[in-house]
This record gives sequence, structure tokens and C-alpha cells, in this order.
Amino acid sequence: MKLITLFDDIQSCIEQSDIILIGIPSAFVINTIGSLPTTVFKNKKILSAIKGILPDQHVLLNEYLETAFHVSIQDYCCIAGPCHAEEIAAEKLSYLTFASLNSELADMIANHFANHYLQTVLSNDVYGVQYAAVLKNIYALGAGIAHGLDYGDNFLSVYITNCFAELQHFMDVISTQTQHHYNTSVYLGDLLVTCYSLHSRNRTFGNFIGKGYSVNATKLELNMVAEGYYASKGIYEISNKINYDLPIANCIYNILWKNESAKTAFEEIEKICH
Repeated sequence: MKLITLFDDIQSCIEQSDIILIGIPSAFVINTIGSLPTTVFKNKKILSAIKGILPDQHVLLNEYLETAFHVSIQDYCCIAGPCHAEEIAAEKLSYLTFASLNSELADMIANHFANHYLQTVLSNDVYGVQYAAVLKNIYALGAGIAHGLDYGDNFLSVYITNCFAELQHFMDVISTQTQHHYNTSVYLGDLLVTCYSLHSRNRTFGNFIGKGYSVNATKLELNMVAEGYYASKGIYEISNKINYDLPIANCIYNILWKNESAKTAFEEIEKICH
């Protein structure tokens, strides 16, 4: 039985598929699919594994797909943690959240993933789940920076608690949903595992920054994409657009994009945390 078919042409792959799982790093989505025909996703279901904001336009994937390819949000589902791929590969018990305004779509896709070590959770909070995934990567970068600056676990626990409060308030403001299905594992759980786990690319990226490496040197050293780096700029632009302040996320942005000293920025975060 043939389980995998490889394509060297993305358009042919999409045309021969019913459900399209998009897992491209957010910074490269538009360059990868932007030149495809506007009808390429017609009658397709989309599952997003992207945990970032698309740059320049500063939008979520569903917003970009709707504008560029006329994809209805009813045909869109997003997947979130808390989980790391390393543990799923090792068949350690993990939980995934599938969020869609189309409950039948979310249930159908979730059933394809469920097994004895992978539990699935359904949600209708499409915007909340996606923004939570974006913000937790930014905060995890900050957790790594704090570790690199030699802050201890006591401070880190207070830092993460305040990050979670900031995340919740932001979701309440920006979500277009009238009813939220909050699920602690996808918001707090994903934040915790990304901030604490040694598997976390964002935490590792931040650790280098905290130890004094530049952003460019860190990119070269890790040779991998840390979504929180690009997400920090996207969230900064979005929060300015809606005139909503995210003090902790803004401090991380200033370190990564404005060359502010990590030590100075975290002295400000110390004042924010309580």
C-alpha cells in the first residue's frame, strides 16, 4: 500500500489532494504559494500548522488565504499544541488542539490524528488558538533570554505567569468570535512547554541572545527557524494598529528588532511582573 506520494510541483500536489496541511514557516508562506492560481484551493480543506504571523501584511494564514485565494474560514482548521515533535516521534503521550468554526471539519481532521499516544481536543476559537500560538513563541524567546541572562526559576515562573495574563487579555481584545471555547492546554500548556522545554527552538534562540549573541549570529549558529523572532515584529505591528499595549512582547521586540540591550529590556520586564 502506497502511503506517501512525493511531488516536485506544489500546484500539482494541491490539485490532487482534498486536505492541504500547510506547515511552511510563516516568513516564507507568501513566497512559496503566493504565485499559485487564485483558484488552486477551491473545494479544498485547509489545515494550518503555522505558528506565526505572515510578514509585511501582518496577518494570520486564514486571513491571507481568504484575501488571496478566496478560502472560506469554514474550510479552515488550525492545529496547536502543547506538544513537541520529538516526543510525538517517540510516541510519548501528547495532546493536540484542532480549532475551526466548522465543528464537523475539526472533528473529521482530528480523527485522522488520534491514536493511543495522541489525544485530540476540539475548539471553535480559531483566532484565539492562532494568536496564542504566536505569542507563546515570543514569550518563549523571552524565557530563553532570561535564562541566558542568568535569571533563576523563581523569576521565570513569575515571568511566565505574567505572559499568560498578557496573552489572555490580548485574545479577548482581538478575537472576532462571539463565543470562545477556552482550553487551558492549548493556551497555558503550550506556553509552558515552549518556555521550559529544551526542545524549544524559540527558548534556545533566546538563550543565545541573552548570552550576548547578535540576532544574525544566533541564526547562523542554530541554522533553524525560530517563529518567535518573526512573530515579535508581526504582533508589534498588529498591537499598534489596534492601539493595544503588550508590554512584555514589546520588550522582546525591542531586543530583537531595535537592538535594545537584553539586560536593559529585562529590567523593564522586572517592573512589569508582579
